[in-house]
Amino acid sequence: MIETTDIRFETSQVLRLFPTFVWKAELATKIHRRIDDTIMRKLDALRGFLPDLKRGESWQSDHALHNSEEFSGLVSCINAAAAKVMDFLKIGQEAFEITGCWANVNAPGAAHTIHSHPNNFLSGVYYVRTFNGAETINFHDPRLQTGIIRPPVAELTAENTDQVVLRVKNGTLLVFPSWLQHSVDANRSDMNRVSVSFNIMFSSYTQEMSRPLWSSEAAEARPLPLPRASNPPPVLS
Repeated sequence: MIETTDIRFETSQVLRLFPTFVWKAELATKIHRRIDDTIMRKLDALRGFLPDLKRGESWQSDHALHNSEEFSGLVSCINAAAAKVMDFLKIGQEAFEITGCWANVNAPGAAHTIHSHPNNFLSGVYYVRTFNGAETINFHDPRLQTGIIRPPVAELTAENTDQVVLRVKNGTLLVFPSWLQHSVDANRSDMNRVSVSFNIMFSSYTQEMSRPLWSSEAAEARPLPLPRASNPPPVLS
């Protein structure tokens, strides 16, 4: 709530209604380095003899990495983060579980266009390898009706932008509502960006609906279209 003063009004307030949240945590250095090294060894084994990614190509693993022993450390951190989010939202004692967990490897020039994660309550991403030019994620205004009128603004702020850029680094863990659309700009570094995405749903809902709606076979190395250019959004650290 923001209070303003004006002699014409006895009281004046700005009420923030229906906020959209992104929960951001930084893992302790010793913990995330151990997790990152284990993940990279597992991904090297998964990729096996696959050819190196070409510029603009991406590779995604299957959806079940949370069942791998090598990912147990990360899964523990994800579950702890999700529990904090559920507590913040006052969800109650409803049991939850990871319904999908997969790795993303983006070669230089590769991007991920705007999307969301249907049929889940929470989604998130953990950053294993980031570099200058490959250390951001974009979150897009979920209120589609605000696009009807876009007047010019004197300064981009959280109140008037349609996109927010969040800066991340190795060991950053993000959790956000699964309906919140997000995208990743083209990798402008000379190295492969590596992250791990995941979905979380209430256990009583997970029988059929919450599995990822894409196939890992279809996500093998391929070029992805670049996001549409727009005004530079504010960057949050």
